[in-house]
Amino acid sequence: MTASSGGLALEIVVPVFNEQKVLENSIRTLENYLVQEMPATWQITIADNASTDNTAVIATRLAAQLPNVVYRRLDVKGRGFALRDAWGASTAKVLAYLDVDLSTDLAALPPLVAPLLSGHSDISIGTRLGQSSRVSRGPRREFISRSYNYLLKRTMQVKFSDAQCGFKAIRADVAKRLLPHVEDNGWFFDTELLIIAERSGLRIHEIPVDWVDDPDSRVNIRQTALDDLRGLVRVAGSLLKGSIPVQAIYAELGRRPIIPPGRPSFFGQVLRFGLVGGASTIAFALLYLMLQPPFGAQPANFLALLLTAVGNTAANRRFTFGISGPVRLFTQQFQGLVVFLLAWTITSSALGVLHAVNADASPSHELLVLTGANILATLLRFVLLRLWVFRVRRHDDSVAGLAPRPVEEPAL
Repeated sequence: MTASSGGLALEIVVPVFNEQKVLENSIRTLENYLVQEMPATWQITIADNASTDNTAVIATRLAAQLPNVVYRRLDVKGRGFALRDAWGASTAKVLAYLDVDLSTDLAALPPLVAPLLSGHSDISIGTRLGQSSRVSRGPRREFISRSYNYLLKRTMQVKFSDAQCGFKAIRADVAKRLLPHVEDNGWFFDTELLIIAERSGLRIHEIPVDWVDDPDSRVNIRQTALDDLRGLVRVAGSLLKGSIPVQAIYAELGRRPIIPPGRPSFFGQVLRFGLVGGASTIAFALLYLMLQPPFGAQPANFLALLLTAVGNTAANRRFTFGISGPVRLFTQQFQGLVVFLLAWTITSSALGVLHAVNADASPSHELLVLTGANILATLLRFVLLRLWVFRVRRHDDSVAGLAPRPVEEPAL
C-alpha cells in the first residue's frame, strides 16, 4: 500500500553492507509481504553504509522498479550510522528496521508495529529469548547471546530480554528525542537506545519471534562483544554522571504511575524494611550454605551478600520508600552497592574475628555470627537508605511531573 494523503505510517529501514548475494531476494520478499499483509501506508528504505560490492547497483535498480522502495547511501560503515541517517530523514509515524537476511519471520512484523501505530507503546522489539520464541542457531551463538543479555540485566537492571535481535520499531517522536543521546554507531546502538529508553520511563513492548540463524553472518563476535562491554561501561558512567537527561525525557515522554505513590510514614518504612530484610536474610542464609562448601567462608559471604544486595535495594526502593519511575534509579542502585560494601566490611570482619578465636568453626557457627553481624549491618543500611540513598528530593518530584511531597506522608 502506498502512502496516502494522510501521510506515511511506517518506514522499514534495511541496513546493508556488501549484501549483493541476498539483497534483491530479501527486498522483494519483504515488499511482497507488505503488499499482502500490511494495511498501513509503508515504505522500505535500503540504507547502504559504505558497501564496496554491487550492493549499490542492485539497490538502485530495486528503488527504480518498486514504487515503495527508496535507496540511501552513506560513505561511512556502521549500522547505527545507517539507522540514524534514515530515521532522521523519515516523515513516517513509526520507524522500524530489520536485518537484510530476514532471519526473523515476517509474520511478527504487524504485531511489532501495531502498538506503536496505536500509541500504546513507545518502542517495540522482537525477542528470541521469550518462552514461545522459536530459534534455530548454533550453541556458541546461543550461549553468547544469553550470556550478554544476562550480563546486561544484572549490571544495568533492565527488564527487556533481548537487546540485539535485528527486529525493532520506534515511534518517530520518541526516536527524535532519544537519538541525540545515543553515542554508539555500531552494533551497540540497539542496546544503548533501549537502556536510555527504559531509564526514561518509556514503554518497551516485546513480542516473541521465530528466528533462524544466518550461516553466512560476517559479524565478528569477539570484537562485537568487546565493543559491547566498553559500551556498557560508558553508558553506566554517563548515567551516574547525569550526562544523559533521562529525567527530562521522563518528564516529557515517560509513562508515569496512574496514581502517584505516597511515601510511607516512618513507622511504615520500619515495618516494610523489616519485611524486606527478613526475606533478604533468608535468601542470604540459603545462598551462604550453598556457596560455603565450594568457595569457603569469606568468598561465600561476599557472593551471598552481593547477590541479595541488588534485589534488596530494588525492593526497598519500591516497597519501603514508595519510589517508582526511572528518576535516579541507576544512581540509587549504585549507592545501594556502596551500602552493600559497608555491610560486607562488617560481616567479613565478624567472620575474621570468629576464625581468629576458633579456626575450626563450623558453617552453622559461622552463619550464627554472620546473622548477628547482619543485624548491625541492617540497622546501618536502614539509616543510609533513608537519609542518603532514598532521601526525599523535591527536584526529583518536579522533574517527574509530580507535585512536591512532604518529607513524610501517611502510610501503611
